[in-house]
Amino acid sequence: MLELEHGFRVVDVHARLEPDEQRRARDGMGDPEQLEREMHQAGVVRSVVFPGERDGSYLKANNAVARMTVERPMIAFARVNGARDPGTGPGSTLRNLASSRTEEHTSPADIEQYAYDDRFYGFKLHPPTDGLPDEDVLAELESVSLPVIVHGGEGFQPEAVAESLLAYDFPVILSHFGAHPLRKDLMERAIDLLEGHDNLYLDTSAVRYRGPMERAVLEHPDRVLFGSGVPGVHPNVAVMEILTLDVPEDAMRKVFSNNPNRVIEALAP
Repeated sequence: MLELEHGFRVVDVHARLEPDEQRRARDGMGDPEQLEREMHQAGVVRSVVFPGERDGSYLKANNAVARMTVERPMIAFARVNGARDPGTGPGSTLRNLASSRTEEHTSPADIEQYAYDDRFYGFKLHPPTDGLPDEDVLAELESVSLPVIVHGGEGFQPEAVAESLLAYDFPVILSHFGAHPLRKDLMERAIDLLEGHDNLYLDTSAVRYRGPMERAVLEHPDRVLFGSGVPGVHPNVAVMEILTLDVPEDAMRKVFSNNPNRVIEALAP
């Protein structure tokens, strides 16, 4: 794809890497060299990266991704799992009464170790896939107070995010406008949550719909962060989706760099 020329400093809060030791068969799936090339094409100068789905502990995958960021314009977030069912129904409540953390699940000590390891700058949660951490782990996340990127969508809807996470005092970056896969009603509900939760932010990865993005940027210009969703989405496409919004240039600058730099200090120049 052609290189974009847009004049903005762009940083990306949502990119996935595949650790070298566990690279999947598909060419270029989360490959760091390809990611770096595509980011350069799109004018993205720095990216947050984390591993894809794994069975069991994420310790090895997190450490592998951190090694892949060395001398690259990338910063690593540690992926976190848990024993709790993220659902809100009675079945989930019953299962959670009997659930308990095992050695495969992230512990409070793991959170502390990641937080004080200078290779990691935040955390990634995907509750529908990895489960939800227990209260002790969430309390430790609050204690270290690093930003947490949370997959949002049908399996973990905005109201569940509010109930499970937003009472804690750490920045929550809700991916996909809380609407994966492309649920416009969930996007609108996630935007509504911004009014009452100062620690909530939305990232633009794989959002696609112009209306909700324009609404969020105009109503809450300090709370929207650019995320590409690479490798599922080419960063050129993700950047163009922001460039074609009917919003002021200053608002675009906030989405592309000012807001991510404030929430994730390691992305700043």
